[in-house]
Amino acid sequence: MTEKTPQKRINTPRQVLFASMVGTTVEFFDFYIYATAAVLVFPRLFFPASDPASATLASLATFGIAFLARPIGSALFGHFGDRIGRKAMLSVTILIMGFGTFLIGCLPTYGQIGFAAPLLLVALRILQGIGIGGEWGGAVLMVIESVPDERRGYYGSLVQLGYPLGVILSTGVFALSTRLPEAEFLTWGWRVPFLLSAILVGIGLFIRLRLAETPVFRQVQEGHEIAKTPAWDILTKHTRTFLVAVGLKVSEIAFVSVATIFSISYVTGQLAMPRSAVLNGLLLASVLELFTIPAFGWLSDIYGRKPMFIAGCLFSVLFAFPMFWLFQTRSPLAIAITLAAAVSFGQGIMFGPEATWVAELFDARLRYSGASLGFQIGAALSGGLTPIIASALLLWTGATWSISLYLIVIALATLAATLSAPETARQPLA
Repeated sequence: MTEKTPQKRINTPRQVLFASMVGTTVEFFDFYIYATAAVLVFPRLFFPASDPASATLASLATFGIAFLARPIGSALFGHFGDRIGRKAMLSVTILIMGFGTFLIGCLPTYGQIGFAAPLLLVALRILQGIGIGGEWGGAVLMVIESVPDERRGYYGSLVQLGYPLGVILSTGVFALSTRLPEAEFLTWGWRVPFLLSAILVGIGLFIRLRLAETPVFRQVQEGHEIAKTPAWDILTKHTRTFLVAVGLKVSEIAFVSVATIFSISYVTGQLAMPRSAVLNGLLLASVLELFTIPAFGWLSDIYGRKPMFIAGCLFSVLFAFPMFWLFQTRSPLAIAITLAAAVSFGQGIMFGPEATWVAELFDARLRYSGASLGFQIGAALSGGLTPIIASALLLWTGATWSISLYLIVIALATLAATLSAPETARQPLA
């Protein structure tokens, strides 16, 4: 009996929330320090042979590679998460993410080792992507499978707070680093954010090793309902649900990718504004999301997941053109307010309930694979390619109207997925 006691221990909501939020904070911290460096640093240090525009495009391509690696991680860790358990995968994914990020901070540059430098950068970015691909699904499931049904939207949205926390930390660290003289920043200052991720990884791993498995997965084990090939089952037997999950992701991540990652290049390059103008705006947007994300998650428990997504899609359609018009005022205050509105409503209103809704679409025996694959493939198709597409559209048309039209089309795709998805608020988990 003593050997079974730890397996029957139940996590408190506070325990799983803290453990999951630390992991998603590491995930998005890694995500945004790379995104920022891909615009400000990597074109000069890893792609110096190209002209500035082409170097930025090549650097953003390495950023997008991680999105393509994410589905691999989601399939791999989703498979074992549905067969072995949620807890074990969370410990492995945070180590992989942290290891890849730390080593990027140690990389020699193109000037030191030549073409091997960008190749190593790509390899470590792929490693990051694989770890991130398995991280999110496990973190969400640890929470929503451990909390009351009527509050899943709210608790699931708290896991998503890793996004603004990661942005605040990464932006803050980079803001401090950019205060260094240019030569010192390009020599060692840019490395500091990547090396500091090891601290967050250590904290997250310590907390996660102390968790118990979720009650829902233990029921799957006790009922001998473990799926043999969960990812294959998702793609072949639950294709429609999978496509809906992908569709729910594409708009919010496209919008936030343009509003944050692409805007750094656009505001500092095309508009010749100082880096502080956009970094301060991103910081303000992230602080606001600490409040708006849980608010939208809470509202989704009351009014449903669908109304939140419909409102988010409509905002994205209506704000796609004004966002760039406000950027073009070249007012730091207008840029900051624009970024805050774009992130809070173009992303946050959907991002808050998204974790819970995507997971609720799938049965417990397939939930890790289904939620992870849907989320990460949507992220790969939209988030990974959007900064590259936006840069290419700007080079092709010489104007931002083409980017705005692209955002509108993507928002309509998510609206179609929203209308075809079942409402799952306040219903028992399958």
